[in-house]
Amino acid sequence: MKAVLDTNVFISGIFWSGASRESLELWRDGKYMLVASMETVSEIEAVLKDFKIRLPDDLIAAWIDIVIENCMIVEPVEKIDAVSDDPDDNMFLEAAVAAEADYIVSQDNHLLKIKEYRGTKIVKPEEFNKMF
Repeated sequence: MKAVLDTNVFISGIFWSGASRESLELWRDGKYMLVASMETVSEIEAVLKDFKIRLPDDLIAAWIDIVIENCMIVEPVEKIDAVSDDPDDNMFLEAAVAAEADYIVSQDNHLLKIKEYRGTKIVKPEEFNKMF
């Protein structure tokens, strides 16, 4: 199974316990293949650097290294314009399409209201975790 995690799942999973943390732990335990593009990885890094809870730069770099070394990095070839309310969210659809991912895991209503895009289901962490 291949899944793209929205940045909000990473941030919630890094800083708090709960469903997003469980989604990260399932990835760590090899239960699914994480899919990312360099654009989604860059967003994770930018949000971590600007987040209200400050992490040391070396810890941010370590997280980014962990993601890059332990996921399928794709290079989307198609620009998608399906999320009109928040066009930045299209990067997650682009990565999912490029990888033929099974899921996008998100807490973002702009993505969640789409529910499915070209065979990729868009679900909350709670729903995703129940599959394991």
